[in-house]
Amino acid sequence: MKSWKNAIAAVLAVLPGTGFAADFPSEPVTLVVPYPPGGNVDSAARIIAPKMEELLGQPIVVENRAGAGGMIAAEYVKNADADGYTLFMAANGPLLFAPMTMNRPDAYDWETDFEAIGTVSITPMALTVREGVGITDIDELMSRAGEENLLMASPGAGTTNHLAAEKLKADSGSDFRIVHYKGNAPSIASLVGGETAFSFDQMSVILPYIEDGSVVPLAVTSSERVPALPDVPTLKESGQFDFAAVTFTGLLAPAGTPEEAIEALSAALNETLASDDIVARFADLGSVASPKTPAEFDDFLTEIDDTWRPIVAEVNANR
Repeated sequence: MKSWKNAIAAVLAVLPGTGFAADFPSEPVTLVVPYPPGGNVDSAARIIAPKMEELLGQPIVVENRAGAGGMIAAEYVKNADADGYTLFMAANGPLLFAPMTMNRPDAYDWETDFEAIGTVSITPMALTVREGVGITDIDELMSRAGEENLLMASPGAGTTNHLAAEKLKADSGSDFRIVHYKGNAPSIASLVGGETAFSFDQMSVILPYIEDGSVVPLAVTSSERVPALPDVPTLKESGQFDFAAVTFTGLLAPAGTPEEAIEALSAALNETLASDDIVARFADLGSVASPKTPAEFDDFLTEIDDTWRPIVAEVNANR
């Protein structure tokens, strides 16, 4: 399989001018985000949009369509014209698992209803507790969460945050309750505002709240410690929990989108993600810019789906 750099070179070699087809795009391209403004997926979309706009020579519009665990946005893109002008800015939950967790398994299938363009970012999460709750480690959190009915905030059913929380419940035996919101921003607002006590959140959105002392990090969900929080252990290091969970963001188009459009969009996306300033902006948020070819993105999605789908099925069965 070609590396993503070779794939870009191959596309640019056969396209005129700046490297993109003269007839695509000929009008604005819309990136449909399945959450409200301010969350991890929205931030990723707004980081890449200006550079892709410059490369493609057309406006890139970020449009937020929140609700139903991300399914409103996914179905909107699924049913859009397959012409490359309406794209899904996806993440784990909305793309892979929401149809299961929302009990609508026939709503769409990522393998048949969408065309992969490429990944955008990979982001670990942090398990944090609101400042003032007085909890300093996971053992204490799990003990008190069930006994004191401490609530855990989630940005939506079927998100990686939700699934990590369900696995945490199963592994610890703690019977805490999860409250779902419509995205990271309202979820974090509930946490710092006192409605909930703890949460899993992507580093890209929770880091400022850690830095200002609003929340206290107890662990990170990556397999290794996060450079931005070198003193915070991984879940595995915490002693009880042997799992890792990260959130991806990525671009997809409706099934049937012409290959020429997919190639042009993939090339623009991967050239954007190779830009030093874009890499730095993601790093500042605790994320990693992660360019992949469409084929590599397909393989990546299959791996994530195979890993987490049994957990989703178990969550549904235990409701």
